Amino acid sequence: MEFNANKVDEANAVISATVAKDLIEKNLDKVAKEAAKTLDIQGFRKGKVPVSVVKQRYADKLQQDAEGDAVREILTNALAELKINNEDLVGEPSFSKFDKQENGDIEIEIKVACKPEVDLGDYKALIPTVEDKQISDKEIDERLEEMSKASAPLEKIKRKRMVRDGDFAVIDFEGFVDGVAFEGGKAEKYPLEIGSNSFIPGFEEQIIGMKYDEQKDVTVTFPEEYQSKELAGKEAVFKVTLHEIQEKTAAEIDDEFAKKMLPQEENATVETLKEKIKEQLKNAEMGKYYREELKPQYLDTLVEKVDFALPSTVVEQEVNFALNNKVKTMTEEEIKGLQEDASKVESMRDELKEDAEKSVKATFIVDALAKAEGVDVTDQEVTQVIYYEAMQMGQNPQDVLKQYQEAGYLPAIKMSMIEDKVITKLLDEKLGK
Repeated sequence: MEFNANKVDEANAVISATVAKDLIEKNLDKVAKEAAKTLDIQGFRKGKVPVSVVKQRYADKLQQDAEGDAVREILTNALAELKINNEDLVGEPSFSKFDKQENGDIEIEIKVACKPEVDLGDYKALIPTVEDKQISDKEIDERLEEMSKASAPLEKIKRKRMVRDGDFAVIDFEGFVDGVAFEGGKAEKYPLEIGSNSFIPGFEEQIIGMKYDEQKDVTVTFPEEYQSKELAGKEAVFKVTLHEIQEKTAAEIDDEFAKKMLPQEENATVETLKEKIKEQLKNAEMGKYYREELKPQYLDTLVEKVDFALPSTVVEQEVNFALNNKVKTMTEEEIKGLQEDASKVESMRDELKEDAEKSVKATFIVDALAKAEGVDVTDQEVTQVIYYEAMQMGQNPQDVLKQYQEAGYLPAIKMSMIEDKVITKLLDEKLGK
């Protein structure tokens, strides 16, 4: 079997061949004989079906299988000649040509992409200067004050007045749509924080100005995307009674307060609490600094300085992804214009290609960095992060994990975690941690 296998560069190869009619027919006989052993066709004993009958009944399917076997044989031999292992392939080989000739031969051309060799060079010399962020006493004191307010109990205000923004209004309420009370729309002595936006839009604003023991009808409209379809988009009237106004009085910041905030810390003091707050604030500040400033800067530098061939099929996939996202933001008129003029689509693809190449290049660079630094993220770590974020959002972790698995998001999440882990390691080392 003759074929031509040529490496375009380190990451791409092209295989061309003529699949002879004789080879296809030979394969056709072979697959038909194999099928005859297992097929159950009425009028024949299982395993005794004549090959001619099998060919007649399943001609199209057998033809495809025969052609597929021939192509796989060519691909296997070509990869061996090119010294490309299966584990080095990126994505599936793609046909750039598959032409059936009148004589029964098939002219094929297959594009193959493989992992590029990434020489990072002295990548540590390219790490940007890392500033050690400092946390001021004012920031610590402000955080302490927030904690004291958040942990303080609600207390009835000492003098009667009207409700203000920020108050906790203790109310009874019952909701009606078209004069009929609806399920879940009633509560008594409910402490509603005015300004929290936890109720239907417009509800809290209408409580402002109410006086003790005042009764009032509050009219609102449920959002169109409201979780209950029976109420979505409907106008509702809530009959509201204000009982009292409560407020949070900041707790005294002393060693007892520190012990309450740090139950696992033996003999905690205010100074201990301040040190913990300083550590938390600094970690958050450095994390933001790394994430938003240094990491993009470092990756941009590596993408510019490190040169290697990119798998063209992967770049095309990235372009397609970006193009689909862009089309989603376009108007019907703009989309119609693209459908009528294919050159506009190609122009858009050209515009997106540079960013796509940078994105693909960054992915391979991060992979090389992780190998160089011995950094990895296990599937269990990915699952833990998904579970934690789901619980933070009040969602079922198992459902979220299943959704991500079905959507194929897990590899991207894992790569993002590896990226954060390896670059954080390098930046910490630069800082001298």
